[in-house]
Amino acid sequence: MPVETNGRRISRDDLQAAVAKAIGEGQETVRASLPPVLIVAGAVAVGLVAIAYVLGRRGGRSDSAIVEIRRL
Repeated sequence: MPVETNGRRISRDDLQAAVAKAIGEGQETVRASLPPVLIVAGAVAVGLVAIAYVLGRRGGRSDSAIVEIRRL
């Protein structure tokens, strides 16, 4: 993106203002997209916990010992 300087030199203040503007726009974008990202991350976390529970329960059933008690 070309910058018009009107024949003057670019000062340190000009550079700092341009960088602050660019960083500010990026932070606004992050803040705007943060709530949907948190919802998706929470849903993924709940899904992973549910999958781990189901798989652990199934594994526990197949590996369980069967104890048989007989009366003599």
